[in-house]
Amino acid sequence: MKKDDDTPFSYPVRVGHVSANPVEVTIAADAEERAGLAALWNILEVKALSASFQLQRWKRDGVRLKGRVSADIVQACVVTLEPVDAHIDEAVEVVFVPEGSRLARMPAAIESGEMLLDPEGPDAPESFSGDSIDVGAVAAEHVALAIDPYPRKVDVTFSGHIESTEKDDRKPSPFAVLKDWKKD
Repeated sequence: MKKDDDTPFSYPVRVGHVSANPVEVTIAADAEERAGLAALWNILEVKALSASFQLQRWKRDGVRLKGRVSADIVQACVVTLEPVDAHIDEAVEVVFVPEGSRLARMPAAIESGEMLLDPEGPDAPESFSGDSIDVGAVAAEHVALAIDPYPRKVDVTFSGHIESTEKDDRKPSPFAVLKDWKKD
């Protein structure tokens, strides 16, 4: 299977093999794929990444992917730069539809130009091209979204950190240089 730098973890599943009965797909990243993901996410190490999905037909030509993804990663602490271990365990539910499907189009805007979306409602279906869906990329995407952007070791604080004062934040006066100037 060909891999590139943008998708170091790839596992395409042919949509034609997915039926109304759920198909179980379990994947795990090997050492090379984990190293590529660590470089892509700019973290120290990906110790493990695995996912277990159920794929089944959705409506007429769509596919529903539902399952869990888990990963063990190592990041640098934002305070001490020491390694910080983290465990990620996320539920995944995504609906895919072919590119040309009418279900992939966003609903037309109302006459006023406003679009009402429910933030707690289901996500809009994602579109795919060709005859396969990359479940490895889906797993990697959900792990990447769950990574803590500011990891910190337990009980570590910023030492010597001084908050700025109102005097520090005040813009200097252009006439401040004239205060020591005296007329001869």
